[in-house]
Formats: sequence, structure tokens, C-alpha cells
Amino acid sequence: MADAGQDLGELLARVALADRAAFERLYSVQGAKLFGLCLRLLKDRREAEDALQDVFVKIWMNADRYVPEVASPAAWLNSVTRNLCIDRLRRRKGGEIGVEALEELPAEAPGPEAAAIRASEGRRIDDCMTRLDTTRAEAVRRAYVEGESYLELAERFAVPLNTMRSWLRRSLISLRECLEG
Repeated sequence: MADAGQDLGELLARVALADRAAFERLYSVQGAKLFGLCLRLLKDRREAEDALQDVFVKIWMNADRYVPEVASPAAWLNSVTRNLCIDRLRRRKGGEIGVEALEELPAEAPGPEAAAIRASEGRRIDDCMTRLDTTRAEAVRRAYVEGESYLELAERFAVPLNTMRSWLRRSLISLRECLEG
């Protein structure tokens, strides 16, 4: 189970860097679980499908706000999903939520300290990127922000394909360690 959480954490870190392949993988790994949560809370299949789409838009836009010290990756994904479903229920019922839905909800999200930590995540990522070797930081940006393939990057930096894969993997590990530290 620890490996699954670590894999989700790595996927979220890569999604925070706008890695489309990681986002697709995250959807394939967590989509069904999060849809089940939407369906259980909203009790309407069509609305749950719409909510799931909105959930993944929120994940894409806010993955940089995930803080490993505050919650596990799965808990963070569940929280994003629950919060979105709560908002939908409030809109549906004019601001009132049924007791049944509230019983299935976890305790409120992290407090002010966690919110402050989240607010500084973008700066932390930038700081951690500056700690990487310049060429490796450039490769990470081109791969996970601009969407260049491993092959394109290997050609651009004149290194073998497997070397580029190693650079990116090690860079992501370094970024994760920096963000966790």
C-alpha cells in the first residue's frame, strides 16, 4: 500500500508540473474510485459523471497545492472530490445538505497553517527547480510543462534516450525530496 501512495504522490507531483501523461495515468488509476465517491454522494449517475470531470479539472489546476506532510495523496484526491460534491449538493438544495450526505463526509479540511503551507507551494517548487542542474531543470520544464517527449528531449540535449529518462526520473525524485524537506 505504501508503494501505491508513493506512486500517487509522484503522479501528483508530475501533474503539478503539467505532465499530461501523468494526468492520464492518475485518471486511469483513480477515476473509478473517485467516480464511486461522486455517485455515492450525489446519488445521480449523470451528475456524478459531470462532477468527476470537474474533479479532474480541479486536480489539474490545483495539483501544486497538494502537501504530502498534510495528507496522503489518496486523502487529498478524496477531499477534492468530496468538496466539489458538497458544493454541488448545496447548489442543488439551495444551500442545504441532507443529513445522509453529511454522515459520509470526513472532518473539515486542514486549518490555517496547512492553508499557509499550500499558498507557498508554488514558490517552493520554483526554489526546488533552481537546485537542479540547469540542463536538467530545463529538461524537466520542457517535459512536464511544454510536453516534449523523451525522444525530443534526448535529441535536443544530445544524450541517449535512456539517459534522458534517468535525468527526468532523478530530477523528479530530487524535486519530491526537496518539497518534502
